[in-house]
Amino acid sequence: MDRFGESQPIDRRAFMKTAAAGAIGASLALRNAPASARILGANDRIVIALIGAGRQGVSNLRNAMRYPDVEVAAVCDVYGPNLAKGAEAAPGARTYTDFRHVLDRKDIDAVIIATPDHWHALQTILACQAGKDVYVEKPISVTVEEGRRMVEAARRYDRIVQVGTQQRSGHHFQQAAELIRSGRIGKVTQVRTWNFSNETPEGIGNPPDGHPPADLDWDMWLGPAPKRPFNPNRFGVHPSRWSTFRYFWDYAGGMMTDWGVHWLDIVHMAMGVDAPESVSAVGGKFVVNDNRETPDTLIATYQYPGFICTYENRAGNAAPLNGKSSGMLFHGTEGTLFLDRQGFEILPERRQVDGQAVDRTEPLRVENSNSHHQDHIRNFLDCVKSRRPPICDIETGHRSTTAALLGNIAYRTGRRIVWDAKNERIAGDREASRYLRREYRKPWSLTV
Repeated sequence: MDRFGESQPIDRRAFMKTAAAGAIGASLALRNAPASARILGANDRIVIALIGAGRQGVSNLRNAMRYPDVEVAAVCDVYGPNLAKGAEAAPGARTYTDFRHVLDRKDIDAVIIATPDHWHALQTILACQAGKDVYVEKPISVTVEEGRRMVEAARRYDRIVQVGTQQRSGHHFQQAAELIRSGRIGKVTQVRTWNFSNETPEGIGNPPDGHPPADLDWDMWLGPAPKRPFNPNRFGVHPSRWSTFRYFWDYAGGMMTDWGVHWLDIVHMAMGVDAPESVSAVGGKFVVNDNRETPDTLIATYQYPGFICTYENRAGNAAPLNGKSSGMLFHGTEGTLFLDRQGFEILPERRQVDGQAVDRTEPLRVENSNSHHQDHIRNFLDCVKSRRPPICDIETGHRSTTAALLGNIAYRTGRRIVWDAKNERIAGDREASRYLRREYRKPWSLTV
């Protein structure tokens, strides 16, 4: 029995009999795969594959293809139109509808995993077992247990696993974090992070359940998640917005895990922490008339050693904070630092000296000077060759994802969560602890 409860290994014989129709059996021997696909030299081309060819996945693929040392060998998706877009982006790449076929290929060095969140853990683990390095989108998982298993798999099979929290590769994010750590704005006691919008009244809409499109393998899309009838919003692919699967608990965690992970990851980087001591949250679905399950209004409050941090989201009012609909504010004794993807600004505190108001620190404004998303991909590629840890290693991404997941647990239970980060346990709360793991729908199983 481990910290989350017993985890059952894959029964390979049963899996081969009962997996999705037509699924190959070769992938089920992945635990016997070599520890690495091949040794790459500094000048070698990296052969990659994309698993999940939606909006984010194709963006990741295009960023990787900007580099001459990248060759795209395969694109995989369970939805025909997405697969076609991925193939269009990577001419010559072979197309697949079952990711296990991709992992069976010995010539592939690394995979980009940009499937819906509920698939990230299992696909990453199986990719590591198959000897592939992995770039996996955030949030890395929908439960804490899954994230820990991903870390264990990366270590056991000696794989490079980069998490798609690309802000860490932003030069201005790094500069801002260094200024905060150096004491430029004094002692920071409060951090605010937020995303505001107005989606009223219809939100994402309320379409009825129905039949999946003929070119979608709905059962494979669900994978380890519970069996549900097809609903357009659960699937969520839409030409003019990000996929709405993120608003259903079976697959994701709403804005708390979609955007909160990005902000909390930078809080961890800037403040030199990796886990909260406790978290509480309030909110609800108050204003939008749609079928989402996650809240349209939420405030999560985190207690870290020496400071507090909040994540706020609202979908019923877009009034900005500090003039921005999203961002971060670090409040220190000498000044406040505002930070978002466009840059950062230091706003000095003032004090009285000989009857005159004097700034406690120098004001500063810095604009974004690099493509942090593309640079994040480059960092991953460089680490595939050097075998050095990437800038957002899976352990780091797991810690940031965990913080966001705890915010949702506090919201769903209505209680303050006391977090034992060392043992990854919720102290003294059996009901809340059940959210740390989830059951996988057969024949899928979480294993390392």
